[in-house]
Amino acid sequence: MKLTGSQIFIECLKELEVDTIFGYPGGAVLNLYDEIYKNKDSIMHIRTSHEQGAAHAADGYARATGKVGVCIATSGPGATNLVTGIATAYMDSVPMVAFTGQVGTNLLGKDSFQEIDITGITTPITKHNYIVKDVKKLANIIREAFAIASEGRPGPVLIDICKDVTAATCEFTSSKENEQYYLSKHKGISHEIVSDELILKAAKAINKAEKPFIYAGGGVSISKTHKLLTKLAHKARIPVTTSMMGLGAFPSSDPLNTGLIGMHGNKASNLAASQCDLLIAIGARFSDRVISDVSKFAKQASILHIDIDPAEINKNVQSTISLVGYIDDILSRLIDKIEIKEESAWAEKVKMWKVKYPLTYIEDGNVKPQAVIKSFLRQTDGEALIVTEVGQNQLWAAQWYKYKYPRQYISSGGLGTMGYGFGAAIGAKVGCPDKVVINFAGDGSFRMNLQEIITAIKHKIPVIIAILNNGTLGMVRQWQDLFYEKRFSQTTLEEELDYAAIAKAFGAIGITVTKPEQVDDAVKQALAVKNGPVIIDFKIDKDEMVYPIVPPGASIDKLITE
Repeated sequence: MKLTGSQIFIECLKELEVDTIFGYPGGAVLNLYDEIYKNKDSIMHIRTSHEQGAAHAADGYARATGKVGVCIATSGPGATNLVTGIATAYMDSVPMVAFTGQVGTNLLGKDSFQEIDITGITTPITKHNYIVKDVKKLANIIREAFAIASEGRPGPVLIDICKDVTAATCEFTSSKENEQYYLSKHKGISHEIVSDELILKAAKAINKAEKPFIYAGGGVSISKTHKLLTKLAHKARIPVTTSMMGLGAFPSSDPLNTGLIGMHGNKASNLAASQCDLLIAIGARFSDRVISDVSKFAKQASILHIDIDPAEINKNVQSTISLVGYIDDILSRLIDKIEIKEESAWAEKVKMWKVKYPLTYIEDGNVKPQAVIKSFLRQTDGEALIVTEVGQNQLWAAQWYKYKYPRQYISSGGLGTMGYGFGAAIGAKVGCPDKVVINFAGDGSFRMNLQEIITAIKHKIPVIIAILNNGTLGMVRQWQDLFYEKRFSQTTLEEELDYAAIAKAFGAIGITVTKPEQVDDAVKQALAVKNGPVIIDFKIDKDEMVYPIVPPGASIDKLITE
């Protein structure tokens, strides 16, 4: 049958089981939006207040559900407003397809109104991107894009569609044959089966190790191999740490869990990484926030690195043994060859470190961010989806909420995008309507995209925004305090904003908390709201700091703890 490009766009999304699009309309995508209107009963569209919010919402939806997130914007500034969100998704391996409008093919390259080379701009921050100039190619490109976004190591793909293509017609056949061809054609080294010899070599290294330690990253959650990770750890009695992106991949309550690793990691985790004789990295990329000074990282250990992406092998840390492929296949075969072990002296020593060096904070009569997070933890029984902005709020949430399952902690890890959390929380709630969604925010980050209150109100999306408000750009101020002799250059936010009043002005519920005894009631009140957003302004001290912290250039076992 003959369809227009816009109809093909919709039919392909239905074929790919897309149920939600986050976006913002404009001239170059008018034809697409006309079809979105006609199909509003089958695909929900959520118009955000800013295109960046749409990208972050698609990202949050994808992280919470594991599905491909979808966003759309018009040409020119609409497209460029997606760029930060696309880069955020790229750094954290989030499957997303971003559609942008483009001027007509006859206007390309002429500096036409709202023309921008968005494929050129996004080439470094997408797995792949396209500009569609021929309607006959549109269906196959959309199918390919979703395959690329989700297969292997996930990531964002951009499709730029010329406006005349959305109006042109061609024959359309609903089929996934080309997608399957694409997947088989593009299976590369990262999808080859790891040899039995390498599996045996890795198993022997684990069985021989006297002080093994597992470092699990976001790849464990993405690959849905958290149960295999637990099985491996329990069978060989190996302590486990996680990166920030790996939170939830190994339950916080498990006795073998040593907590977060790295710059703001638990001392037990950092000591174990520094003293182990075999570090088993699974789905982790050895971020600089984890390893600090590479010359001082895990110097006593052999490195066993398991990852789907060959580009990560030996990129930041040299591995002794590397297994490149699907983590589920590798772990399943590895577990069969691992010896059952009893509790070792090493595991007991790591447990002792956990007891000796717990995370702590001092009650001083002020509202404490740690206490706020612990209140949410108690009152949600640890079941909420936790979204964060970037900065101190992000680390406090990582340290003090206890994570039970994968995809429970949603944050911009690689890019560190301030303003990420509100849009991502909206996307997470849309994708997981039965979950409580809490966004822990700093006042600096919250101000960047607070206009998304409008989106949450319009669509009656009950997300909770917990602002840990210290009146500063907290993490930058902390660095100025510790490492720049307290020269607080441009980090004090002199504006005394009433965030609860701002929330009410938009039509949301706003709550202000100034005393510790008000915390539990405010949390209880927010959790009771089911038909829209709640913004809680928790007033905390401007000099509240995130501890532990590894100073610049130090090894990760040299933590400042207070």
